[in-house]
Amino acid sequence: MVRANDEMRAEYDFTDAVRGKYYKRYTAGTNIVLLDPDVSQAFPNSMAVNQALRLLVTVARRRVAAPARKATRRPNKRMQRTKRAAHP
Repeated sequence: MVRANDEMRAEYDFTDAVRGKYYKRYTAGTNIVLLDPDVSQAFPNSMAVNQALRLLVTVARRRVAAPARKATRRPNKRMQRTKRAAHP
């Protein structure tokens, strides 16, 4: 970090510099994901992470693509007459 009272070395010349010149290119090309320690213990390398994520995507797509099952309702049994109770 450069403080206001610190001096830059003479060989550093920023007169024609453009701030943020490569910013968009840099952010478009980065895809770093940090895993929590407990998750990283389950995957020894990036190949294992990619394989697990591909499997997860496949399962999720199958779940979404599968048609919803209709609940099959059984027809009610015919109602039968009951004996009338005798009224006192």
